Amino acid sequence: MGFGTGFAIYFIIWWVVLFTVLPFSARSQADEGNVTLGTTHSAPANFHFGPIFWRTTAISAAVFAVYLLITVVGGYTLDDLIALSPDFKSAAN
Repeated sequence: MGFGTGFAIYFIIWWVVLFTVLPFSARSQADEGNVTLGTTHSAPANFHFGPIFWRTTAISAAVFAVYLLITVVGGYTLDDLIALSPDFKSAAN
């Protein structure tokens, strides 16, 4: 795997993990009891992106490391991983 391919895969993993991690530990203005005039009650209160960025980066690195172990070290391809999934078409008959 080349650097560009690895970076693209890591970037996609990072964005997916970001939107997975984002809701955790988020408190809305309604939760805090301090709603700013002109905003919705569900708007985040005291939002800090730094901890979310580092948490996302660490989790993405772990997921990418597992991906590298499976594909590069283990020698599996995406076609091999898809073949391991259950076949629901034959189970329905």
